Amino acid sequence: MKAFVKRYSHGFLALAYLFLFYLPWFTLLENHVTRNYHIIHMAADDLIPFCEYFIVPYLLWFFYIAGVVTYMIFTNKKDYYRTITFLFIGMTIFLLISTLYPNGCQLRPVVFPRNNIFTQLVLGLYHTDTPTNLFPSIHVYNSLGAHFAIIHSEKLSKNKFVRNGSLILCISIILATMFLKQHSIFDVASAFIMATVMFLLVYVIDYKAVFARLRTVREGRAQNEGEIG
Repeated sequence: MKAFVKRYSHGFLALAYLFLFYLPWFTLLENHVTRNYHIIHMAADDLIPFCEYFIVPYLLWFFYIAGVVTYMIFTNKKDYYRTITFLFIGMTIFLLISTLYPNGCQLRPVVFPRNNIFTQLVLGLYHTDTPTNLFPSIHVYNSLGAHFAIIHSEKLSKNKFVRNGSLILCISIILATMFLKQHSIFDVASAFIMATVMFLLVYVIDYKAVFARLRTVREGRAQNEGEIG
């Protein structure tokens, strides 16, 4: 048991962030941002119909994110750190924005057009999740982060079924945030922008090459100054 804990101790970082930092802060926001918040709305939001069937991918989001992070913990430490770096920085930015700019939406239907098990699930979601603290959408941002982690995983990226399945689920979750009237298109667009920036910072930029280049430049300047002196 001790060997197991020692081998996968890095996984406790994710648990610590979630339970000691993110959830307490988010819960505080949910309990206090109840009025006098900025309404987020775009005209295009009114063109998107309510569709309760999207509750399925919306709820699968929790298993999607947890599954990807758990897989990275037990398979590749480097991929794990890149994954949680992407997720946690974005989630922290979201908390800061929600704190400094309290926000919410008024998109939810007053009456459901149908009554079925899916609308009942949506009703349960509405009762447990307030229509506040939405910008940028963490459902969208983390879904993109999970998919980026999969396509950059040495093992998972080679599995066509997993790769394509992740893409389909990711797109479905993103659509669900709008078709369930949980988020404005603005929330989705801002999540895409933040994810794009983080993708460049986490997966594209070669920091070793950047630092090596800076070191070379500094050494060159020092050498030139020495020659001049």
